[in-house]
Amino acid sequence: MTDRTADPSASEQESDDAALARLGYTSEFRREMSPWANFALGFTYLSPVVGIYTLFAVSLATGGPPMFWSLVIVGVGQFLVALIFGEIVSQYPVAGGVYPWARRLWGRRWAWLTGWVYMFALLATIAGVAYGAGPYLGQLLDFTPGTGTTITCALILLALAFAINMMGTRWLGYAAIIGFSAELLGALVVGGWLLLSERHHGLGVLFDSFGAGSEGSYLSAFLAAGLIGIFQYYGFEACGDVAEEVPDPTRRIPKAMRMAIYVGGAAAMFVCLSLILAVEDYAAVIGGDDPDPVTTILNQAFGVTGTRVVLAVVLLSFLSCVLSLMAAASRLMYSYARDGMIVGSSVLRRFLPRQHVPPYAMVVATLVPAVIVLTSALSTDALTKIISFATLGIYLGFQMVVLAALRARLRGWQPSGPFRLGAWGLPINALALAYGVLAMLNIAWPRTPDVAWYDNYVVALGAAVVVGLGLLYLFLGRPDLRSDAPAGDAIPTASARVAAGTAPPTPPTKD
Repeated sequence: MTDRTADPSASEQESDDAALARLGYTSEFRREMSPWANFALGFTYLSPVVGIYTLFAVSLATGGPPMFWSLVIVGVGQFLVALIFGEIVSQYPVAGGVYPWARRLWGRRWAWLTGWVYMFALLATIAGVAYGAGPYLGQLLDFTPGTGTTITCALILLALAFAINMMGTRWLGYAAIIGFSAELLGALVVGGWLLLSERHHGLGVLFDSFGAGSEGSYLSAFLAAGLIGIFQYYGFEACGDVAEEVPDPTRRIPKAMRMAIYVGGAAAMFVCLSLILAVEDYAAVIGGDDPDPVTTILNQAFGVTGTRVVLAVVLLSFLSCVLSLMAAASRLMYSYARDGMIVGSSVLRRFLPRQHVPPYAMVVATLVPAVIVLTSALSTDALTKIISFATLGIYLGFQMVVLAALRARLRGWQPSGPFRLGAWGLPINALALAYGVLAMLNIAWPRTPDVAWYDNYVVALGAAVVVGLGLLYLFLGRPDLRSDAPAGDAIPTASARVAAGTAPPTPPTKD
């Protein structure tokens, strides 16, 4: 008979399981994701190559080279959010991310709506990333460019990501590490080569708009171009979505989140800078004569054969990103279903006995994005609208958690995980909330006055419909009453504060 106490990994597993049990859960996941794989999952979800390559042309045409600074500004703002998330997951390392965090910080209704918003945003993000990969896969396969080709290639990518995810946590970890390694190496090699051999400008161009936004205020153009930064810096939360699949999650996940911001942000800025300096004619991009400057740059720098190699690395980055997104979405739905808080809970919480993944949640995380991709044929600017809607939803989900954390602090919550901000917690929390609100206003702000009003407000309207349907379901179906799992327990009760010596006892009343 094996002495399990002599096995450090077994002892760690038992400790993690006991800590999760104290939070009210027994996990069906396997803790097979290494710290590096967890970091790689957040990095590939954040994906500097995907974020930059998807929106580089749109942002450069809108704001010119100074759009680069949005990466710096947003990076600082999102780092504040990552610090708050780190405190929360350090105390509540439960699968599903924002839903269980909001549940413990505020309560069941707030958590349900937070998860609802975040779930739709995740599904739209999967569709946006897959759609953004379509043109690159089409080029690699020599398909005729067009909407149909883009949709077909996006569906191929979704199917491939689904197949890999269904192989289990360990394979997801392997894929994340491979994707991270290829993406980081590719970003360094491609960016380095462009800076050495294709640099046509100096750093001074980062302060020159080259006529972008000349029809009005340049600030408006810069804020619109800033979508590239806002889209770039989320994904670090995926490290916490798989908290029940990581050994010692209370210490390792907050670190992985911060590393995803550090490394991913630095890589994104490097990729963006190398592309900006490699553009020969900014006027052609801003004026619409060169609608695809990335392909133009790659063909000039690497030729036809070299460009195919680069495209293969780029597509690996897109695939890794979709893999991570699907994993996050499926874990969120599973967390919902485990608490009985969503339609089809009995199906969505089922597990494959060997792979230890929720297969039906994964199916939903594939089919819904596929439907979004198919309906994109009805829009003339599908990519920007999908990404804008997805980004607004993600930020709304984030800020619902940040607001819940701020409310809990003001009502007595003292983070008790290994990672704590101490006295800095309250000001950082307030700054993270202020940043998030401003970012959401920027995303939803109407910028196309010449089109129909509903098209001009489509992002805000889409978010309003998702929130409205969620509220309707919440108050009519009352899914929050279907679960007796712990909720709102981050805020200490009056008796607990008295026992801990943090509040004065209530004086006795006179008869």
